[in-house]
Amino acid sequence: MDFSIVIPAFNEAGRLGKSLENIIAFMRKWGYTFEIIVVDDGSTDATPALVEEKLKNHKELRLVRLPTNQGKGYAVKTGVGEAKGKYILFSDADLSTPIEELPKLFQHIKEGYDIAIASRAYPGAKLEIHQPFPREFMGRVFNFILRTILLPGIYDTQCGFKLFKGEVAKELFRRQTLKGFSFDFEILYIARKLGYKIKEVPVRWRHAPGSKVKILKNGVSSLIDIFRIKWRIR
Repeated sequence: MDFSIVIPAFNEAGRLGKSLENIIAFMRKWGYTFEIIVVDDGSTDATPALVEEKLKNHKELRLVRLPTNQGKGYAVKTGVGEAKGKYILFSDADLSTPIEELPKLFQHIKEGYDIAIASRAYPGAKLEIHQPFPREFMGRVFNFILRTILLPGIYDTQCGFKLFKGEVAKELFRRQTLKGFSFDFEILYIARKLGYKIKEVPVRWRHAPGSKVKILKNGVSSLIDIFRIKWRIR
């Protein structure tokens, strides 16, 4: 198995179906063997039913169901634990970063990097549809704080499209502790501490309405998590 693609999904019935079709079509054309693991994070809509229907015609697709909502980080960790691929990608369900950007990340893995992360802020990135200004502005402020305190040199930790060597992903997510949105920068911080090579890759990106991130609530909790991670690992 070449690639495992892990997709955390919480109430994504409205857009997951199209994303799955796009991923399957691209991966079949690209020619690598693959599996798609959808981790249903306790959805209360038709997300699991949608995936179960697609299972009938797509042998590459797998569904893992969590009985209650645990958080995006926990869902991704669960999917990585189930993954069998030599390389493991996790992608947001809305495909804000198109699956066609995967070869860009993979090229850097082939060159010797352990992790390749999609970036909306690194020079060369193309934002085809921007987020609303308050969300984009707060994201830039948060990334500045994060670079200053925890991850200098990384411009965008939160883009939901990251590729890992399989054994590296298993090691990192085994050490992961945070269940929510902060798991992205926790994983990257642990990776740096362990000496893994990380490459930030500019990508095409388009904002998709319906984000589960609440600017104030999740922003405050993520700021707290920055200091929690630094203190715990120290």
